[in-house]
Amino acid sequence: MQEKLEEVKKQAQAELGGISDEVSLQNLKAKFLGRKGVITEILKGMKDVSPEDRPKMGQLINEVKTGLEKQFDEKSVQLKEEKKKKSIAEEKLDVTLPGRSLPVGTKHPVSQVMEEVISIFEKMGFEVAEGPEIETDYYNFEALNIPKNHPARDMQDTFYISDDVVLRTHTSPVQIRVMEKEEPPIKIIAPGRVYRCDSDVSHTPMFHQVEGLLVDKNITFGDLKGVLTEFLGLIFGEGIGVRFRPSFFPFTEPSAEVDIECVICDGKGCRVCKESGWLEILGCGMVDPEVFKSVNYDPEIYSGFAFGMGIERITMLKFGINDIRLFFENDIRFLKQFI
Repeated sequence: MQEKLEEVKKQAQAELGGISDEVSLQNLKAKFLGRKGVITEILKGMKDVSPEDRPKMGQLINEVKTGLEKQFDEKSVQLKEEKKKKSIAEEKLDVTLPGRSLPVGTKHPVSQVMEEVISIFEKMGFEVAEGPEIETDYYNFEALNIPKNHPARDMQDTFYISDDVVLRTHTSPVQIRVMEKEEPPIKIIAPGRVYRCDSDVSHTPMFHQVEGLLVDKNITFGDLKGVLTEFLGLIFGEGIGVRFRPSFFPFTEPSAEVDIECVICDGKGCRVCKESGWLEILGCGMVDPEVFKSVNYDPEIYSGFAFGMGIERITMLKFGINDIRLFFENDIRFLKQFI
């Protein structure tokens, strides 16, 4: 058996010298050291060795096995190093070749306009407030004077997660959360994503809003008109025509829709403004006393105004875009126009 071990050792070393790749190395290792390999077969013959010679023979087999394992490991390291050197040699970088410019990204047009809107209101003294996009029915509706089964809920096609949990349909819940925690004066804007079950050329299931709230003593509708007129002049250009029309929102009273002079036809009348010369741009109003009661503000002491606008609509008007779905198709040809 000792002579056989020496022959196995020499044979393994001889065949190992001719190995040039990892797969062949693993096959050779299995041939000699695997579960059905040569060394395993020799171990099975230990039953035929006399009891007094078994310890010596067992030690010899282990020495041969350990030695071969070491040689196989060294060969594996050698092959990996050779492969690495070959790869480096074949992948030399030709520094004389002309460089390739990488495409440079830019901010999405909606993000650009969102930042511009926020910047304008921050310069007016408004602070930015944020809240959760998954809201309770209470904050999204009831605290805003829209109780269950109220017909005003039909104005907002809502995504319901459960009977009492929704994807917020506006950022107005942020106003309630802020008023619950803080005492007047309050002067905030609430930018963020909102969700409604609606999809066509002018609506998407997810869109962006900026809503504003100002609460203090002796706040009037005149203050609201002044703030929004100034804002619209800054966002669309000084001298833009602005008008306020009576409207209805359950959380403001009185309420108004705000129109601007059509930026497409300069108020002359076109297909976009339906020949009226005006474009609806946002909604606003004085905060309803019922809303103040839900946050424990005394409506006899405090008054305030609120407003809300869709950022996609403003972006479409600023850049002359006629289909809101273009914002979300990720067409690089479209997005490159707004670098």
